[in-house]
Amino acid sequence: MLDWTDRHCRYFMRLISQHAVLYTEMITTGAILYGDTDYHLAMNSAEHPVALQLGGSDPIDLAKACVLARQYDYAEINLNCGCPSDRVQNGMFGAVMMKNAQITADCIAAMQDAVDLPITVKHRIGVDDFDSYDFLCEFVSTVAKTGCTTFLVHARKAWLKGLSPKQNREIPELNYDRVYQLKQDFPDLEIIINGGVTTLAQSHEHLKHIDGVMVGREAYTNPYLLASVDQQIYGASQPLVSREKIAEAFLDYVDNELRKGTKLQAMTRHILGLYHGMPGARQYRRHISENAYKPDASIDVLTTALAKTTGL
Repeated sequence: MLDWTDRHCRYFMRLISQHAVLYTEMITTGAILYGDTDYHLAMNSAEHPVALQLGGSDPIDLAKACVLARQYDYAEINLNCGCPSDRVQNGMFGAVMMKNAQITADCIAAMQDAVDLPITVKHRIGVDDFDSYDFLCEFVSTVAKTGCTTFLVHARKAWLKGLSPKQNREIPELNYDRVYQLKQDFPDLEIIINGGVTTLAQSHEHLKHIDGVMVGREAYTNPYLLASVDQQIYGASQPLVSREKIAEAFLDYVDNELRKGTKLQAMTRHILGLYHGMPGARQYRRHISENAYKPDASIDVLTTALAKTTGL
């Protein structure tokens, strides 16, 4: 979710689900160590629990980034070994790290030594021609020797040449059975599946075989999908929160952020899917898209857009 799950997005998602673990976009060690650290790591306390996802391949830099991140009260730090984008490959991290399990293990070990936080890894089931089940098991077993116990597995392999990041989310075939088998062969590890999940019914089916489900793109484009997660997955007893209540709460957040100088579009781009499939959704999205980017855009853009739905 590079460039998408920023702090505004996460605040919005937390209004929908109180229990789902939220992940940051992948943030490189270079951005944290040599850029605006607070800009990249700061978050609203209401977002918790949040996992920080790091991109990097140098154990020393990853350890330093973890130390800085510890000041921001993250619940988990995750090493991305699954992103196939060109800019990630050029930095020799992301999915390419699967080709050298020992380097990945060295990075995980350095991160574990640096902070007393859960260190997890997100990866694919394979990369390029390294796509056998034996290769996947070797990668997992090598990393697990560090004491890492949680693996988030995208059930597609990554093609690093010839496919765009978007194509890498669609063209390589999903192989859920391979992830299920991984859990059978490594029963002591927490295995969380990712890729192609669009409904909670699918999540329930996956949970018969593995320990957790990560939902990415579908949750972003259709965020109200998460509205019943607390009840159906976590067993919470509170009633579903309505789209209207979510919108009202986010209006308060937007108003506060505008006073700080945050641009309206930086926040509203994340809520375009709130009324996905509902009457007035198209007019709602259009009004926001056509007006939120303007230099003088105010909260009135959002209130007018909400009035186009049947809810408000």
